[in-house]
Amino acid sequence: MVSYPPPVLISLAFLTQCLSAQISSVASPQPSNLISSNLASLPGSFSATVASSLRNATATASSFAASSTTEDVTAIAGLPISTAQTKVNASITTSAHPRPSNTRPCNGYPEFCQRRFSNISMVVAHNSPFVKSHNAASNQMLPVLTQLNDGIRGLSFETQKPNSSSEIRLCHTSCDLLDVGTLESYLTTVTGWLDSHPYEVIALLMGNNNGHDERITPSEFATTFQKSGILKYMYTPPSTSMNITEWPTLGEMILRNKRVVSFLDYGTNQEEVPWLLSEWGYQWETPFSPVDPAFPCTEQRPPNQADDVSRNRMYVLNHNLNIQVDLGTVDDILIPAYSLLDQVNAASGNGSLGLNVENCEKMWGRSPNWLLVDYYNFGDFNGSVFQVAATANNVSYNRESCCGVQATSGASARFRNLPSALFSVAFLVFFG
Repeated sequence: MVSYPPPVLISLAFLTQCLSAQISSVASPQPSNLISSNLASLPGSFSATVASSLRNATATASSFAASSTTEDVTAIAGLPISTAQTKVNASITTSAHPRPSNTRPCNGYPEFCQRRFSNISMVVAHNSPFVKSHNAASNQMLPVLTQLNDGIRGLSFETQKPNSSSEIRLCHTSCDLLDVGTLESYLTTVTGWLDSHPYEVIALLMGNNNGHDERITPSEFATTFQKSGILKYMYTPPSTSMNITEWPTLGEMILRNKRVVSFLDYGTNQEEVPWLLSEWGYQWETPFSPVDPAFPCTEQRPPNQADDVSRNRMYVLNHNLNIQVDLGTVDDILIPAYSLLDQVNAASGNGSLGLNVENCEKMWGRSPNWLLVDYYNFGDFNGSVFQVAATANNVSYNRESCCGVQATSGASARFRNLPSALFSVAFLVFFG
């Protein structure tokens, strides 16, 4: 079994990388205020501790300068934050002083280390846990570990309690329809992945017992998060609402090892549980469970929010096309439009994710932060949803990196065993 360093050593690794940059600057005549300028963006007590350590380390660094001229230089913590953009989410460094380039990827890209959490477009697996063969209520084909390995950085799901004594469970619409287990078990799996991937930042987008009279309490969520082991990674914001200019960079979140942001749609109490964020204080979303293949990029939740507020908050693009189906045992439910998935998740073309992102950029002046999709491994090529995100972020995407061992081409082939009536409904709704 591969063992991984504890968080303290990970932080020291980051500081060592920053120190290597300082050593390199000693070896050359170029001036550098990298470390002092980087520390300026960190909290006072944290900055003082790091600064003291770096001063002590720098005092002995010059003796090694002569042998440091050929090494790659890495610096990621607290890099200057860009104020200019070539694309909506593409940062440009505007530091007045020469500084080393970063080679340590954050969420897969070195460029992301200096970008704010709110200045990156990331792909969300809609209803991430709902992976069950031959179940019409499923929304994904590949399990959460594969999702994360493929590049998913947002995990959305519905939490429910069938009764007052039940653990928090992951159910789609009703636990009678699709119940994939407990929230604790799911989060334990995610925690294991975070333990072995110390340079990754993710978000949880959770629904709270929707369709029931009572909400799950914040303290119940806190207990479950504690038992799963994920609590150590939870990010706590400085306030109960934040604009896009107020979020930390990925590098800062990684250095502090607070790499999970949790949003809950309703029922939060941030005085009681400060890391369980009321979603609508930080971001908004386009129409939920869309059935319109035109995917209007208008704000739906929270309702009646002022335009100037929306323009300064993160936002979720719901790009999961649905059809309504009567299963006979429960109320009518919405399920993915299976036969159209390759086009819906495509990088371009009518109804595609790529076109939808372009339309949102034109409407709001910036890319969506979250690209929420069903069956992310479908598209006009494997990984097309990640290509869309990379284009929005102005970075390159390696098409060989996706998606999972079960991914094949052709949505219809992947769903041969589903009832043919579902495909008939899809074609009637969208082409009839």
